[in-house]
Amino acid sequence: MKITFIKPNIGRMEHSLYVDEGRMEPLMLAVLAGMTPPDVECVLYDDRMESIPFDEPTDLAAITVETYTARRAYEIAAEYRLRGVPVILGGMHITLLPEEASLHADSIFLGDAETVWADVVDDARHGRLKPRYEGPPGVGQIGRVLPRRDLFKGKGYLPLTLMQYVRGCRFACSFCAVSQYFDRKHYVRAIDDVLREIEAQKRKFIFFIDDNIASDQKALAEFCRALIPMNLHWVSQASLDVTRNLPLMKLLERSGNWGNVTGFETITPESLRDARKSPNIPRFSKYKEEVRILREHGMQSWAAFTLGYDHDTKESIEATVDFALESRFTLAAYNILMPYPNTPLYRKLEKEGRLLYHGKWWLHPKYRFNSAAFVPALMSPDALTDACHAARTRFNTIPSLVHRFSDVKTHLRSLSRIGAFWKYTLLFKKEIPKKHGMRFGLQ
Repeated sequence: MKITFIKPNIGRMEHSLYVDEGRMEPLMLAVLAGMTPPDVECVLYDDRMESIPFDEPTDLAAITVETYTARRAYEIAAEYRLRGVPVILGGMHITLLPEEASLHADSIFLGDAETVWADVVDDARHGRLKPRYEGPPGVGQIGRVLPRRDLFKGKGYLPLTLMQYVRGCRFACSFCAVSQYFDRKHYVRAIDDVLREIEAQKRKFIFFIDDNIASDQKALAEFCRALIPMNLHWVSQASLDVTRNLPLMKLLERSGNWGNVTGFETITPESLRDARKSPNIPRFSKYKEEVRILREHGMQSWAAFTLGYDHDTKESIEATVDFALESRFTLAAYNILMPYPNTPLYRKLEKEGRLLYHGKWWLHPKYRFNSAAFVPALMSPDALTDACHAARTRFNTIPSLVHRFSDVKTHLRSLSRIGAFWKYTLLFKKEIPKKHGMRFGLQ
């Protein structure tokens, strides 16, 4: 038996194909392959950088689906089904919209795969694939499963290893699909299992792709203590409330944490309340103290901002860029507020009649990547799109890079940090404008 795992691309530019030069390893597909019996042949094709050989014989196509890749994923599924190959779709988007997904596949998988994937493989082997499988969200890689990282060879991924310690997040931000998927819960792997996985690969630079590695701060402190003797450099995603735990900040620094993707979201208090961004609200003073603490502990932060709340204007977006430049963040994402399906934000905008593209921007042939998908309160959709694009452009100019780089407390701490700063800031300076305005899907 043979299973073909597929990582879809977003789509293409108007007049050419798109190759993602900042692509990271699709960890979850390697985990699925690791859970697959050894007598089953596993292959991986990454639509972000290679053509998918649809005519290559296979017994099952397993496609992971995010909201941004749904249109392309359904195109890929259709190609396999035309050739008589059964298709199973999984991923967060499938769990959020199972009725939509079931129209494009022979089978769909809701939730986490760890407890049920063996049934999927056995059913596919015997030609009795069920229309729907469902596994409860839970701890990742149970049974000490190691990802099949051999599937990544030769695909040109960034030179950092992806792993996971915690799934889920305890917060309930109104725009967040993760909160919806995990119902505000988080699940922590056994530390010994993670350490074993670290030792099974050769790299010393690791990205823990946790939704919020600081969701359980006690567990994070224990994890940091275990990482200290391993002499690693690592990054993850962490909520801003970690800065209010100074002993934990020191442990992060000692364990080799260089910084994290952190959701600052907005510098406007009213917007924080609308977003229900609870870790950012207490004692809010435009993040002055939080940024100071991050810099004191050498954190090369990737600040994530979400723009388009009902209190946002062109001026408030420009002020957000001012704040990011003053804070000398390594990277910053200026994301348009997106109504992900079945989130509280989506339901609110739907009730108010403010959704564009018939409420299904992820499938609409006229939607373009990084465009507003709803009607903002204080500006037009086009004005919001243009303001966010201008923010990305301004933050990534060469003078901006030089200004942010000149920070002894963070980027200038070591030669390796200097190298990482320039490698990734220049990469994203190139990649971010390439994606702007992309079509979803290839057809």
